[in-house]
Amino acid sequence: MARLLLLDDDATLVTTLTFAFEDAGHVVTSAGDGHEGFRLAQQGVAELIVSDVNMPKLDGFSLCRRLRDAGSMLPIILLTSRDNETDETLGLELGADDYLSKPFSTRVLLARVQALLRRDHARRSPPDDTVTVGELSLSATRLEVRWRSRPLTTTVTEFKLVEALARRPGVVLTRDVLITQCRGEDAVVGDRLIDTYVRRLRRKFEAIDPAFERIEAVVGAGYRWRS
Repeated sequence: MARLLLLDDDATLVTTLTFAFEDAGHVVTSAGDGHEGFRLAQQGVAELIVSDVNMPKLDGFSLCRRLRDAGSMLPIILLTSRDNETDETLGLELGADDYLSKPFSTRVLLARVQALLRRDHARRSPPDDTVTVGELSLSATRLEVRWRSRPLTTTVTEFKLVEALARRPGVVLTRDVLITQCRGEDAVVGDRLIDTYVRRLRRKFEAIDPAFERIEAVVGAGYRWRS
């Protein structure tokens, strides 16, 4: 069971999804606009957010950006009526963890929610908690990434990506392997979306260290943490 925050201005869809989530054992709080959603998220009412992109007052993209800027690490799934790879990339660039185009299967959405919750729980579990590679330090329990002793704010997926690379420094990991590590074996996404995650991570490291170049692209193969 988990506490979910459902944000959509379509009352019929909210009712349908609320029933589905509650049948799956979750507790649902809902709101019909982004401003109210942001307020509720800041109050700690949820462990995961499912948000429509097209909402009044504050759209889903802006909500995502505002939450990440405020330091929130809540997993976020964005819903949209536009099946557009550019929109999906934008959502991920702004810090969303997953993206689903309408119309979608409720079963698929439930599976995505469960996958994100499992990854979030696994990252907070005590076993094998700390990873240190040179000036990089990771703590799954605290959901913490530090570079040169300075903290980075990461999403669920970003944390899993840097953790996957850091646990095997110098080893080239393919995009398919990284997608599985970051989003689970049931993820159905284009492998090139891993490039979006990498770009976002690099910018965060570069904000601390402009000369950062540890995440190395290997043409035709994938990525590795350069030790």
